[in-house]
Amino acid sequence: MKKTGLPLRFGALKVLSLSHSLRTVVLGALLGGLLTPLAQAQRAAQAAQSGSAATKPSAVTAEAPDSSALDAELFYQLLLGELNTFGGEAGAGYSLLLDAARKTSDPRLYERAITIALQNRSGDSALAAAQAWKKMVPASREANRYVLQILIGLNRIGETVEPLKSEIAAAPPKDRLAAIASLPRLFARAGDKKLAASIAEQALSDQLANAGTGATAWVAIGRLRADAGDVGGAVEAARRAQGLDAASEGAAGLALMAMGPTNPAAEEIVQKYLAGKPTTDIRMGYARALIDTQRYPQAVAQLQTVVTEQPNHPQAWLILGSLQLQDRKTDLADKSLRKHVEVATQTPFGNRSAELTRGLAQAYLALAQVAEIKKDLPAAEAWLARIDNPEEMVNAQSRRASILAKQGKLDEARKLIRSLPEKLPSDTRMKLMAEVQLLRDNKQTKLAYDLIAEKNKSGPLEPDLVYEQATLAEKLGNMDEMEALLRKIIAAKPDYQAAYNALGYSLADRNVRLPEAKVLIKKALELAPGDPFITDSLGWVEFRAGNLAEAQRILEGAFKARPDAEIAAHLGEVLWVSGKKDQAMVIWREGAVLNAENDTLLETLKRLRIKL
Repeated sequence: MKKTGLPLRFGALKVLSLSHSLRTVVLGALLGGLLTPLAQAQRAAQAAQSGSAATKPSAVTAEAPDSSALDAELFYQLLLGELNTFGGEAGAGYSLLLDAARKTSDPRLYERAITIALQNRSGDSALAAAQAWKKMVPASREANRYVLQILIGLNRIGETVEPLKSEIAAAPPKDRLAAIASLPRLFARAGDKKLAASIAEQALSDQLANAGTGATAWVAIGRLRADAGDVGGAVEAARRAQGLDAASEGAAGLALMAMGPTNPAAEEIVQKYLAGKPTTDIRMGYARALIDTQRYPQAVAQLQTVVTEQPNHPQAWLILGSLQLQDRKTDLADKSLRKHVEVATQTPFGNRSAELTRGLAQAYLALAQVAEIKKDLPAAEAWLARIDNPEEMVNAQSRRASILAKQGKLDEARKLIRSLPEKLPSDTRMKLMAEVQLLRDNKQTKLAYDLIAEKNKSGPLEPDLVYEQATLAEKLGNMDEMEALLRKIIAAKPDYQAAYNALGYSLADRNVRLPEAKVLIKKALELAPGDPFITDSLGWVEFRAGNLAEAQRILEGAFKARPDAEIAAHLGEVLWVSGKKDQAMVIWREGAVLNAENDTLLETLKRLRIKL
């Protein structure tokens, strides 16, 4: 045999330990295309050891290498490299294959060396192979991609500027925007997100002012900034993107992610986009963002635009109907929810997505509630009977229980809720809250209080359950206990805004400790800026303090943001006491239309001896 000058010690012993069938497979891999993926070679080796038909060399297929490049010396070097790799000497195999790659400039050999290194968790070796490949073939986009991805994997983010620039520059013009847009995904696992955003901005410096790529580049940078927690920087990037392309959906989507009470600039970007020819996705996203900040009238307006432009948009009809039901606009809600059912059921049962299936169950529940409000209990039961989604069974049974209670069968209603199975730990809690709500709705406050107080005696503190107990204590006139429970929540969870608001409002409503009440309510507003119900509490404090003009201003803003019977009761009383009795009557009548059974409204009208 001709001497090759190769270190025969590598793999020589390993060859002897391999079975004949495995050697056959390895030889077949070499002759039929050595550079097949490692996983395929491993599967072939496993099949060989099990004696399957796949042990035949013909079972391993791949594009044959250039026969002129595969002389005896190279063949033997590749053979030893693969045998060492399969035999557990990955370092030796890697060295042999990388040496062969350098001799031949064959990209498949570089890739094979990289694969061996990565399979053996040697990132530095993988990077060395990728860099050697790139140095040998500077124009290779594949080599550059390996360098870039391995650097990110090693968290050497600061070294990625040039590979990033090369990747973008090498992308064909038709693929360049997609390459730029993919940067946030590329850096998704980067350890230093802030550095990743800075590096991307440096790498995209040539693209940022380009009319064709600038908007996409700024959006990519903005998303990286958002990932790093730099919300202000993300909004600025969205603004720059929109400045280059007013119709940029990416800029609007980025601004939508950052939208909130503390970021009015983000909403301005979204609204500017909506003034053009927006996509339905952005308009729906804007509607959801408005709902998150309890700006329900504006959300309804956006949803009505969607259903006008796309009458067969099921999700828009569902959300619109749910908001209309929340506002006690039962006729409108009934129409919207029925339209959702009509549109959603056009999709055959077997082809419905999970979202569509859940949406239908929610629509049936809401339609049952509409029927209850209209006192059409048979219709309510008919809607509930259509629910077959297990995830909604607790809600469905809760509504059935409500129907039974309205028929005077409260004990039977409670038994129905308690009979529900408890497959998950959360089911126990849901059942408890359903029973408490049932008792509240049916004026059984003491029973509801006893039920939840018993639960709160044991186990870790659950703020929502303790809050519920506090509100029931207040209804029973146990003000000291209510305050103690709310302060217990605040001590355990200082960001629980509802506890601050409830305590502050209770003090204001009793006209005691008003300075303290105002501090508590302002703290709640810090935690939930713009919340109309907390704003209502602030207006009520100002009223109790005698600041009528300020109280009116605040309450008018709250009622505009969230038309609600309780806010109407407060605003009407401020107007009445201010001598604006006609305006007060108008507001109270609006409140009665929203919810004629609201306790605060009824108590206000009774106390002031008002008949609408």
